[in-house]
Amino acid sequence: MKLNINDFRVPAGERVKLDKWPTRVEPVYKSKKQYKALLEKQVQELSEQQQLYYASNSYAVLLIFQAMDAAGKDGAIRHVMSGVNPQGCQVFSFKHPSAEELEHDFLWRTTQAMPERGRIGIFNRSYYEEVLIVRVHPEILQAQNMPDGLLNKATIWQERYRSIADMESHLQRNGTRIVKFFLHLSEEEQRKRFLDRIDDPDKNWKFSLADIEERKFWKQYMRAYEECLGATSTTEAPWYVIPADDKENSRLIISEIVLETFRSLKLAYPKPGAEHQRELQLIRKQLLK
Repeated sequence: MKLNINDFRVPAGERVKLDKWPTRVEPVYKSKKQYKALLEKQVQELSEQQQLYYASNSYAVLLIFQAMDAAGKDGAIRHVMSGVNPQGCQVFSFKHPSAEELEHDFLWRTTQAMPERGRIGIFNRSYYEEVLIVRVHPEILQAQNMPDGLLNKATIWQERYRSIADMESHLQRNGTRIVKFFLHLSEEEQRKRFLDRIDDPDKNWKFSLADIEERKFWKQYMRAYEECLGATSTTEAPWYVIPADDKENSRLIISEIVLETFRSLKLAYPKPGAEHQRELQLIRKQLLK
């Protein structure tokens, strides 16, 4: 399969129907051996791109991962980013907000974690939880201490989409590139992975009763994702719907999209000025003595 990353990109303004997006596609690789070779090649290039990116110190890159449970977010981050220098990468996982975070607007806690220039920020779940899990479980919204006049169910989600899009547009104008991944898992594949977590003692820690309870809201989550993807995929900060039933294939697709993001920045190593060049030559002479 020839990989075209635009096949997975949600066009800006497009209405999304997830049953029209595949959860499995023809794999990029033909064998496990080839998969490992392809991923290794991509990881090596990403390592090289990161060095260039860090040296140029002009952009920031934010990668956002959203998915249903067991879709493979953790594994994708671990494998795709395995060659990245940890000093230049920050990973944040956002779960239930703290009491302090609930005293601020819904974007406040994630804003604190935005990547610096020259660093890669990774959000394993993100501010998008505020239009996903909060939409599926509106009782969470009631606990956010907002004024009653602002809790209009007919408008609040569109208002939050607008707040998110405005923030991402602001970040884009200030040099932050945002790429968003929705790992699209089928309900049947999630069932198989949940059973695997139960049957494998080494994976028991990954599973809890809460996971199976959330599975009961599958249709509601799919509707929430459809609305969210359609409302917030923009030219500047696109969503990519990644077929996630094949973990290895999804990692290769994600890796290629991340690489293309860095390639598009057209970075170059900073060139030293005349004064710096003179300093370097003086130091060279001293070292040669």
